[in-house]
Amino acid sequence: YPASLKSEVMAALATVEEIIGLKFGSVADPLLVSVRSGARASMPGMMDTILNLGLNDQSVEGLAKRSGDSRFAYDSYRRFIQMYSNVVLGIDHHNFEEVLEEVKEDKAYHLDTDLTADDWKKVVAKYKDKVKEQLGRPFPQDVHEQLWGAIGAVFGSWMNQRAITYRRLHEIPESWGTAVSVQSMVFGNMGEDCSTGVCFTRNPSTGDNDFYGEFLVNAQGEDVVAGIRTPQQLTLAGKNAQSSDLPAMEECMPEVFKELNAVRHKLEAHYRDMQDMEFTVQQNRLWMLQTRTGKRTTKAALKIAVDMAREGLISRKDAIKRIDPTSLDQLLHPTLDPKAPRKILGRGLPASPGAASGKVVFSAEDAEDWVVNRKEKVILVRVETSPEDIGGMHVSEGILTTRGGMTSHAAVVARGMGTPCVAGAGEIRVDYAAKTIKVAGQVVKEGEIITLDGSTGEVFIGAVPTIQPEMTGDFGTLMEWVDTIRTLKVRANAETPLDAATARKFGAEGIGLCRTEHMFFDPKRIIAMREMILAEKEAGRRAALA
Repeated sequence: YPASLKSEVMAALATVEEIIGLKFGSVADPLLVSVRSGARASMPGMMDTILNLGLNDQSVEGLAKRSGDSRFAYDSYRRFIQMYSNVVLGIDHHNFEEVLEEVKEDKAYHLDTDLTADDWKKVVAKYKDKVKEQLGRPFPQDVHEQLWGAIGAVFGSWMNQRAITYRRLHEIPESWGTAVSVQSMVFGNMGEDCSTGVCFTRNPSTGDNDFYGEFLVNAQGEDVVAGIRTPQQLTLAGKNAQSSDLPAMEECMPEVFKELNAVRHKLEAHYRDMQDMEFTVQQNRLWMLQTRTGKRTTKAALKIAVDMAREGLISRKDAIKRIDPTSLDQLLHPTLDPKAPRKILGRGLPASPGAASGKVVFSAEDAEDWVVNRKEKVILVRVETSPEDIGGMHVSEGILTTRGGMTSHAAVVARGMGTPCVAGAGEIRVDYAAKTIKVAGQVVKEGEIITLDGSTGEVFIGAVPTIQPEMTGDFGTLMEWVDTIRTLKVRANAETPLDAATARKFGAEGIGLCRTEHMFFDPKRIIAMREMILAEKEAGRRAALA
């Protein structure tokens, strides 16, 4: 670290002590802190956080006396030991989870909330024994050693494998690094007038301007994410939509909800984008822990951008810049009905978006035969495709390959044709002779129906209903705004009247490329083309094309 860092941290910590009225390392009135990451780009869950730092065997008693709740104090201590041991000392979570499960089994408890103060004291003792067993040294009791260990670990988590992978997938430069925030702790697990939650200023799935989120009474932040208990909805509308029996915050903490809703509007207006916020309520007082730009679906991104431009939060140009052009492709293809039941067969790469169901065939020739002569809808299943398969690919509802990637022949051609494709589904075994596909003991024969989701790479047994894309007013509105800004004219690739009509529907200004060789693959034309090519004399060629 820079030589000045230690003095800067201690000076800032002294300022926090003065504001809060507690002392870091004090036995009687301990200041507890959280240590969090803070990168330039939101990387949810990729880097590490440590809560309740500053607790040791002495200060836990001080916290118990100050709060009047030993159970809360020892619950906080055991959480700190587990998080610190995992993040800083490198001891896997499962070591502590096994200890906790043993205690719960001995007492016939089902939930963590069933444990008493004495139970948590036993858990803390067993956790410390586990640390000594794993490392050969006791859990650190010096709070300053704890603080610098945590700061170093959170800085270091920028280079953990999941953070590296996330940056690669989202094109975030490694050189950015991360900041580390040291915050005074507030407690959502101090009693029934405390809670913790996560919320979005708008619905991240639909983009609707509705307050959206969940909270848990008498809990700390990780409990919401871990799914240990069923969270409650923030709003009455959310409660009704979920058909939940648990009270919404709007009902059971109306004043806190009113304040949180005001913060929602303030933060969104400041950042001019949909926010993902974390909060804690301690003894009916609201504390905001963090905010970041919220992740959202393509559908939601479109609606939020258009709505915010209409509301005057952003300009139309900003709205256009916020939409990833490649993501709009998801809105133009049928998608699986999210309410429909489904049975998974296997997974591959989402090579070409959209969803399709059809009967399994194993060759391009069979695909053409089944479609033309039997009037069936088919899914072409191949180990890998080749240019010779183009005819069968053209008539198929979807394409499944067990080899190849996102740039394989099947993927490139399928995307060009707008046909859903799952490529590289390596767990699936294709038997051309038996005309079957096998995976994990399941067998699908020729003529049986499967469904592909080219947007996720999933393959399902049987037909799963699809829903057609809805070209909402927001899509049309955004495209109108784009037309006023763009300088490049757009023409389409089209080989059929249907292609041309579809291109016009989506605003193309003409045909830029018409590949005659693709016209020849139409089942009604290919025979004539073959006759023309194989004819020995000009008269035969002319007759074939007449």
